[in-house]
Amino acid sequence: MADILIVEDEANIRRVLRKVLSEDNLSLHISEAEDGASAITAISKTAFDLVLCDIKMPKKDGIEVLRFAQENCPQTPVIMISGHGDLETAVQAMRLGAYDYISKPPDLNHLLQTVRAALSISTDTKIKAKRKTPKQYDMVGNSPAIQSIHLMVEKIAPTMARVLVLGPNGSGKELVARALHSNSNRSTAPFVEVNCAAIPSELIESELFGHMKGAFTSAHKDRKGTFEQAHGGTLFLDEIGDMSLAAQAKVLRALEEHKIQRVGSDKSIAVDVRVVAATNKNIKEEIAQNRFREDLYHRLAVIELFVPPLNERKEDIPLLATHFLETLSPPKKLQPAALKALQQIDWTGNVRQLRNVIERLHILGGNEISAQDVATYTKNFK
Repeated sequence: MADILIVEDEANIRRVLRKVLSEDNLSLHISEAEDGASAITAISKTAFDLVLCDIKMPKKDGIEVLRFAQENCPQTPVIMISGHGDLETAVQAMRLGAYDYISKPPDLNHLLQTVRAALSISTDTKIKAKRKTPKQYDMVGNSPAIQSIHLMVEKIAPTMARVLVLGPNGSGKELVARALHSNSNRSTAPFVEVNCAAIPSELIESELFGHMKGAFTSAHKDRKGTFEQAHGGTLFLDEIGDMSLAAQAKVLRALEEHKIQRVGSDKSIAVDVRVVAATNKNIKEEIAQNRFREDLYHRLAVIELFVPPLNERKEDIPLLATHFLETLSPPKKLQPAALKALQQIDWTGNVRQLRNVIERLHILGGNEISAQDVATYTKNFK
């Protein structure tokens, strides 16, 4: 039997929601809370399988309830209920990790479909069973931000929706892309990554779409591009904000037509790829400066996921540091004081920088890495 909490200050709406859910063919135990403070108390005492929460609530609003649920029981899906004037807040809630939002008055069929879907991933056991991301690509952390990303990946991965992953360099955007692929129906097909910033603009078209022998001076044989290599799987376009406008136009055409042409050929080749893109740039500003095509942005950003910098989730540092250290040999340990010292550093290079520092400490520090080791071998960038 699934435990559901309805958080709603209007008694008549609570009654309607209870009646609709009770009449469906679901085995449910339904609890109610008439304000945000009561909801937080209930969540702290019971491991609910699902929370239905109104955004506008007395004592503590729905966003506060969502944040508390994310921090204390991140495996519990939270569906937000929004009035007509709450759309912006509802979108904010989705970015914070809400499973979905339902507008008032609720469409009952949509409500039941959403509840059934949410309950299907409502326990930590089910979530872990569904995750198939290889360990070396796992997103490590217990912060609300990382738990929110995990839940969004669970929801998005099985679909064909294109995703734009935003965040600073070194924050883990590639890990999000790999998690989307590994948890999708395409997980046994190729995952192909293209670093758009590392390929000269005159070669990007050949890299993406391939070329025919003789198409240009160094084209000594036919070559498949990454769109063809990723057929049936996922194509990850990393740092797409650095792609030239000419290449952007051809990517847009490929996404619209699901076809590509190799350089030097007039033959169209059908491709079946799911595209996930990432950038560290402010893409809206790039559009305003005519450096990125707005129509391509709308094609790529069906869903946006933001990976925050490490400085905004320092509670993840102990888990990350321990995880990186466990991949190195011979085994070493971090003293508690060393973990605290790592949390005091300004991580401008994000998770990538932390990983490099752990490798340095493993090589230069003692068998038990101390706070003094951290101070000594990180003094240049504190």
